Amino acid sequence: MPSPASVPSSPSASASASILLPLDGVATRYQLPDTAELLAGLPSRSGPARSRTAFAAAHVVADPRQPNGPGLPAAVDWDATLAFRHHLWSLGLGIADAMDTAQRGMGLDWPATRELIRRSGAEARAVGGRLACGVGTDQLGAQLGTPSTGDAHSLKTITAAYEEQWQVVEEAGAQVVLMASRALARAASGPDDYAEVYGRLLAQSAEPVILHWLGTPFDPALAGYWGSDDLDAAAEHVLALIRDHADKVDGIKVSLLDADREIALRRALPDGVRLYTGDDFHYPELIRGDEHGFSHALLGVFDPLARHAAAALEALDRGDTDRYRAVLEPTVPLARHVFAAPTRHYKTGVVFLAHLAGHQDHFTMVGGAQEDREVAHLARLFVLAAEAGALPDPELAAARMRAILATKGFEQ
Repeated sequence: MPSPASVPSSPSASASASILLPLDGVATRYQLPDTAELLAGLPSRSGPARSRTAFAAAHVVADPRQPNGPGLPAAVDWDATLAFRHHLWSLGLGIADAMDTAQRGMGLDWPATRELIRRSGAEARAVGGRLACGVGTDQLGAQLGTPSTGDAHSLKTITAAYEEQWQVVEEAGAQVVLMASRALARAASGPDDYAEVYGRLLAQSAEPVILHWLGTPFDPALAGYWGSDDLDAAAEHVLALIRDHADKVDGIKVSLLDADREIALRRALPDGVRLYTGDDFHYPELIRGDEHGFSHALLGVFDPLARHAAAALEALDRGDTDRYRAVLEPTVPLARHVFAAPTRHYKTGVVFLAHLAGHQDHFTMVGGAQEDREVAHLARLFVLAAEAGALPDPELAAARMRAILATKGFEQ
């Protein structure tokens, strides 16, 4: 069994932790801040939160020794991938695996996804870690950004594809996250088609599942999901589905990057059905909530901010909202940059931060996605990560950033 990744917990930035960065078109000498006090307040281990259910959507680590270019079968470093999951579990977070953050349909093909689910399921059972896994239809094809060709799949074929993946997740002992389907978005003629496919699937479910509403900033192929381009109408359609199957729905993960819309949907859900925020722009306020309720979390940004998330959730459990805000709100500029448009490329920033933080020794991604962000974006991300306390070893992070810049022709 892999052990959790070993990352220094609270070193101080030293005078030598400075780096020349291309910022705003100018080569700028940047001195990393001393974040020792902040880092000292972040836990190295934690138990599950009591007041919220929180999942980190985890990335996969590519095998840099194997070809991993665009269109090639994904080659995964299983030891490093599973070690990172142990890191997340050790901080008390649940893991949402085989999701968008793991590059589903964006470099991670179905055979590799199936193996990921099986391996993560075995590790979760070994340590008692909470695990939910995505069930989709990506074995039918259609990578993100690839135009659809040929006839749309039938609803029967789409349902069968969901069922095939559902069986893999159930056999792994994981909770099902019923992911949005590009194939269904293309085939459906209206809300009744969504109700038919989801209704058939939910009727077969032995345990409550998490539904998944992913907005077009994350995947343009999902336009019109739930049967309407009007998001208010779409919300009514999905609410009707949930009300019809409330005993089979644990909650719905919403990634629309629209806090007001999420809050309105949350307040309209039947009693006992959770709203899991997937809003990587407004997560501190949505998780904190108000007098009418709060959101739980299923967030890609909790992958690079796992220690911050653990500290903030510990504070919420104590009722210490000041500490919660002090820990989590300063991470928002970093999160908004990671998820900046085109938002679908946020996975590049997540893996970049994992490399800088010492969780993996290379910046290689399945599908060659490390090339999906420009060097100027990565330079700004480095600064925001340093200021948010997301680089546990500033010297290591600076050395790795220099090496990446050198590959881009930017010399120190």
